[in-house]
Amino acid sequence: MESQKNFSPTFSFELFPPQTTQGVEKLRLTRKQLALCNPKFFSVTFGAGGSTRERTLETALEIQAEGHVVAPHLSCIGSTRQNIGAILEKYYQAGIRHIVALRGDLPSGMAQAGEFRYASELVAFIRQEFGSSFHIDVAAYPEYHPQARSAQADFENFKRKIEMGADSAITQYFYNADAYYHFVESCESAGLNIPIVPGIMPINKFSQLVRFSDTCGAEIPRWIRKKLESYSDDSESIQAFGLDIVSDLCERLLQAGAPGLHFYTLNSAHLISIIWQRLNLKGHAD
Repeated sequence: MESQKNFSPTFSFELFPPQTTQGVEKLRLTRKQLALCNPKFFSVTFGAGGSTRERTLETALEIQAEGHVVAPHLSCIGSTRQNIGAILEKYYQAGIRHIVALRGDLPSGMAQAGEFRYASELVAFIRQEFGSSFHIDVAAYPEYHPQARSAQADFENFKRKIEMGADSAITQYFYNADAYYHFVESCESAGLNIPIVPGIMPINKFSQLVRFSDTCGAEIPRWIRKKLESYSDDSESIQAFGLDIVSDLCERLLQAGAPGLHFYTLNSAHLISIIWQRLNLKGHAD
């Protein structure tokens, strides 16, 4: 973790583009609350195969117009070089200079991967077409990608993204800090000295957390799972326990030298605001 201590801590929040007018209004309120934390940037997700492409663009532009730095996600699988190039050109012309480059998932029913198979190919394409115009974040998986053939293959995939020109990484969320420490130490041993920011998922609903974790391969440690199960439908106790777990995790990560925290907000500010206050965090210095 030594090299991570060389980076000033940054804090950022992930949002997803809303589908309804009501969702748009809710997200504006959420953003207003989270903006009080003065994050370094807001990221905006991009649906499978570009299914939220226009809404991602609209949301990103609105956030930028509010005076915040925005980092739209861009997933490449199921797409073409022409389509990806057109999206990047729109972002470039709009003055957006930060991209979260991902492989993404194929939409249901689509059999062809398109012209990109891996996020490393997307990173290489961005550098080829736009040079150093964009700061590029990529994903990291301390507990390994659920589709990885092996731990070593997953690490090699990550290494390739850095070699192709990624500037920094954001991890999948986790609750086992040792997995993150081990991943960072593996990166340092391989000479990959870039900021690797832990992704943080607040615990709101147990069933939702299990569904997300089963999909993305994030482990819910047995003792946490059993404790959450014991609360049954008592949402107040689930949230209170979750706040203790996640606040403690954040504190330990920062004390160990993590270069910041990236919060998966699910378009809600409530739990994150409490964690922020508990940790007495300071936002990005302009």
